[in-house]
Amino acid sequence: MSEPEFSRSVRIDTLGGGARPMTIEASESERAALARRFGLIGIETLTATAEVSREGDAILATGTLNAAVAQACVASGKPVPGQIDEPFALRFVPQSDEAAEPEIELEEADLDVVPYESGAIDLGEAVAQTLALALDPFPRAPDADAVLREAGVIGEDEAGPFAALKALRGKL
Repeated sequence: MSEPEFSRSVRIDTLGGGARPMTIEASESERAALARRFGLIGIETLTATAEVSREGDAILATGTLNAAVAQACVASGKPVPGQIDEPFALRFVPQSDEAAEPEIELEEADLDVVPYESGAIDLGEAVAQTLALALDPFPRAPDADAVLREAGVIGEDEAGPFAALKALRGKL
């Protein structure tokens, strides 16, 4: 497996009893590599501040991810700038070779669980994955509706059973 584009390894044995503040920032080449990985036009900035602490074999990381990104509009392909300010709460646990545990329902307040191995966590990769989850799945430029209409795509209000009933109105 290749090294992640934005790797910031934290060795477990360097963490004491209290929370350790950390700030990480992606370089220009790391941001370009992440943009390619996530299909973005670009990432202008990517930083994260976190407090990392140890709780037995588990490592807790809470903080905030800040990024300025440019995504392609789903309709026109034009750049859509976006600002991401995403809080995160991660729980790193040792990688287990045991059979997968059954799925459980998590509450919104529950921490995301990330396995680690070799006595270190990768805070940078965890932040990169948090960024991927925080991206707008359907970015739209201001002219997206006009571009879609011009291409012949009808809107939700013009499709479906209610649109069919509306078309029959006054004809019966």
